[in-house]
Amino acid sequence: MSQSTGKMKLAVLTSGGDSAGMNAVVRAIVKIGISRGCETWIVREGYEGLVRGNTQAHAVHADLPADASALKCAHRGVPTNLTQNLRFGDGDLLRDGTGDHYHGRTLKGRYIVRVGWDDVRGWFAEGGTLIGTARSAAFRTPEGRLSAAHNLIKEGIDALAVCGGDGSLTGADLFRSEWPSLVSQLLSQGMITEEQAEKHGHLKIVGLVGSIDNDMSMTDLTIGAPTALHRICEAIDNINSTAASHSRAFVLEVMGRHCGWLALLAGVSSGADFIFIPEHPPKTAPGGTWEDDMCEAIRGHREAGKRKTIVIVAEGAHDADLQPIRAEYVKELLTERVGLDTRVTTLGHTQRGGRPCAFDRILPTLQGEEAVKALLEATPDTPSYMIGVRENKITRVPLMEAVAMTRAVADAISAKDFTKAMSMRDPEFYQSLEGFFATSTLFKEKQLPHCRRMRVAIMQYHGAPAGGMNAATRAAVRYCIKQGHHPLAVHNGFRGLLDDNIHELSWLGVDAWTSRGGSELGTNRTLPDVDLGAVAARFQEHSFHALLMIGGFEAFNALLILETGRKHYPSFHIPMAHLPATISNNVPMTEFSLGSDTSLNALVDACDSIKQSASASRNRVFVVETQGGKCGYLATMGALATGASIVYTPEQGMNLDTLRQDVKFLKIRYGLDAKGRSEGRMVIRNECASTVYTTDVVTKMFKEEGGNLFDSRSASLGHTLQGGVPSPMDRARAARLSLRCMAFLEEHHDALLKQVGKVKQAPPESAAVITIQGTALKWVPVQEMVQHADMKNRRGKIAWWAEIKDLVEALAGRPEIL
Repeated sequence: MSQSTGKMKLAVLTSGGDSAGMNAVVRAIVKIGISRGCETWIVREGYEGLVRGNTQAHAVHADLPADASALKCAHRGVPTNLTQNLRFGDGDLLRDGTGDHYHGRTLKGRYIVRVGWDDVRGWFAEGGTLIGTARSAAFRTPEGRLSAAHNLIKEGIDALAVCGGDGSLTGADLFRSEWPSLVSQLLSQGMITEEQAEKHGHLKIVGLVGSIDNDMSMTDLTIGAPTALHRICEAIDNINSTAASHSRAFVLEVMGRHCGWLALLAGVSSGADFIFIPEHPPKTAPGGTWEDDMCEAIRGHREAGKRKTIVIVAEGAHDADLQPIRAEYVKELLTERVGLDTRVTTLGHTQRGGRPCAFDRILPTLQGEEAVKALLEATPDTPSYMIGVRENKITRVPLMEAVAMTRAVADAISAKDFTKAMSMRDPEFYQSLEGFFATSTLFKEKQLPHCRRMRVAIMQYHGAPAGGMNAATRAAVRYCIKQGHHPLAVHNGFRGLLDDNIHELSWLGVDAWTSRGGSELGTNRTLPDVDLGAVAARFQEHSFHALLMIGGFEAFNALLILETGRKHYPSFHIPMAHLPATISNNVPMTEFSLGSDTSLNALVDACDSIKQSASASRNRVFVVETQGGKCGYLATMGALATGASIVYTPEQGMNLDTLRQDVKFLKIRYGLDAKGRSEGRMVIRNECASTVYTTDVVTKMFKEEGGNLFDSRSASLGHTLQGGVPSPMDRARAARLSLRCMAFLEEHHDALLKQVGKVKQAPPESAAVITIQGTALKWVPVQEMVQHADMKNRRGKIAWWAEIKDLVEALAGRPEIL
């Protein structure tokens, strides 16, 4: 039985279906818990592990440090919670899945296992859940929950973090509500002492949502959903090539029993022709059927020249009368009515597995940190919280409110109240659905009268391409054609405009652009003030009514020049919108730019391979150089997503004192590693972090100072971070934001049409940048944005992610070691 130490004893379990990112949650909670002074435990096999408990004693088997003097050097010789909880010997058994085998050390008979800092190292790059999950019939009974309470109290555990779906979180809240009565029963039966009953009178609970369906209300994303979307889009991208080759149709069934998020976002991200989701059954025209409508829509696409057809069916899809819609039935319709050679692909559990994408490492880590904070702040009077996310803000919401709303969606669907079901989904869900219909449907009639139609110039303007640029252009073009506008592509930025390299885009011509990387229109850094008068003349010559620029800091700068030029050139008095797209994510005031997620995934893929090499060598430090200009976003978030030990950014810079401390940290950290089993480590350095302490200099310094403990190598990722297939998150965000930009241009164009007189005066707010700020999308006039921009360093004055660097260092153990 564990002895009382006064520290909070925190256990984490995973329950329900597995999802990518669960291991990142466990890793974050263990490491943050230890850094906050807690003892940390994992519960194997979910709630079933709580019920079974420990029938074997916990034997500490901590490997000796590689350098015996390291403990004396760490934190100036003062013991810290990290050095006292470095490892307990079961990490490899959990990671290798060999815990239940008898070969000396075993986890047999131990389901509540104490873990230390190094026991969870490297976990977040693994798919599934290394601590196991199981559905527990025993925990659903009062007797099972009594046993679970007894097992927790025996180990002295007073806080529990649960990662799972709505059923798992409901079980956690029920367990907490029953806790006082369970403690009373245990005391009356003589199973615990009065001292234990007094000490464990309150159980602290926090929930994190692990679900690939993204089916929990009051949060924008659940852990595992982004990776599942990656798997689906990878499959569709591969299918697209064979579908086009043979002019075939493919019907894909994806997961989503009560929630159509995966089917919807996959449809938007892959450019599907038709989707079926539970919340929004296919509408039928009077006297018709959904079968007629689908076949007519797809027949229209084929007549327009499309060679392939993709239909996505959520497993819980049904019609308005709740009759299931099956993939095989859709195949029969396409084969018999439209005459298409059709195949069915059921993706099944391939959606659930595999390595987590970048966002499914970052989000669980940030939520894990917030979960530990919530547990430390919990009192008997505070509700059990669920940790969620809104746009870019980690949130706490009452757990049972979120569960109740989630179940209310399913109830609304069962009651055929689909309007109510849609209203309870987050705003992004509804906007994405509208966007899908706007970009996938080939409308026979234009939606706007001639007097309100525009000639819209579309420009991909940036010095380097960014994932999602082409998807954003496709969405804007499709919307323009639906409304009756003329989408005019300006190739190669303002240089192309001056060269009159302009042509009108077609509905079919942009069909395959969703999954294309790079820039189909071409980019360069030429600003309009190279010849502002000639630029204005081109605007007038082509009768532009609106301008959409998709690009990075240069696009913001160009918009500023154009808006300032309105005082001299009447042709600039048109609505102008900037959609941020840059891997550097350096546009002021917005927290995300298109391309940054794609780039982070490219960085994660490269660093996973590099870390394998570093770990195989046991004692190697890789200094990895990233792009990003003078903005450290990519390096910082990349460090968080890859588990880097150190990160260097332009915002904080580098100096000799910093490097001296870094060398000291690495020496002590390698000295604390188990002898002969050191971990390969990474240092991520932004390309502009210092002009003196270059990647080569830092690498040589680490190699020289590492002595017998570690050596060093370098790797420059360079332009690999700009290329590749755009991530599904960037594609979906591109479509959503692009359509918001088009609505903005229409709104301000209509306002100009209402002005009296031939000379129109566009207000300053009609030249603006669309931004993501916290939990909302906001339009910021370009003149206002200047006040928040560091024009010299081409970045915002305030970096919302600056504190992430502290989290990277905390997860590496730097504060506890130095």
